[in-house]
Amino acid sequence: MTTLGLNKIDQQPITLREVVLDRLRDAIINDVFKPGERLIERVLCEQLGVSRTVVRESLRYLDAEGLVEHVPNRGPIVARMTWADARQIYEIRRKLESDAAEACARNMTPAQERRLRKALNELESAALQHESSALFKATTRFYEVIFEGAGHTIAWEIVSRLNSRISRLRIMTLTSADRDVSGPGHMRAICEAIAAHDAQAARLAVEAHLKDASAIAETLLKREES
Repeated sequence: MTTLGLNKIDQQPITLREVVLDRLRDAIINDVFKPGERLIERVLCEQLGVSRTVVRESLRYLDAEGLVEHVPNRGPIVARMTWADARQIYEIRRKLESDAAEACARNMTPAQERRLRKALNELESAALQHESSALFKATTRFYEVIFEGAGHTIAWEIVSRLNSRISRLRIMTLTSADRDVSGPGHMRAICEAIAAHDAQAARLAVEAHLKDASAIAETLLKREES
């Protein structure tokens, strides 16, 4: 049997559905579509220049991610985020992210440190330029490096499933002026603690960041609910 000389595909091509899904997700996370707002398929098709099938499939994915919900007799709407929902997300993050940071600090290698600092630099650059989409991606990458360094692959799968809802909270908290330490400032503290192999400081840095962020989210979400 002859073996064909095929080169390995390094990156899968992006499909139309993935492009539409990313644009709709970014629009919801960036508050272009407000919580409770109807997502009319016909209008979305016209705006994006794609078929109803592609839009409908993308909305189903966003439903599974918790960004969209289907209401009887109304159709898909942007899901509302309540403080009760957010509090559970922060509790999950506090447990998983603090454990990962602590383990990553113990396991940190020079190569992993370079990747973590690269993600931090991208995060800080996006924050300075107020590029929310780039900020979310860099922040996700920052945490991905930490979980990989910790060897907490299953925990990262759990966080990834919540990532769209986490991103909605980040738009409220990372760039908020109502905090003593900025969001990127907290990320730098986490990075420096991990790079110094200080497991306890890494855990405390994550906990400080999430305590700060959750307090801001609680204030803003309860204000929306009142």
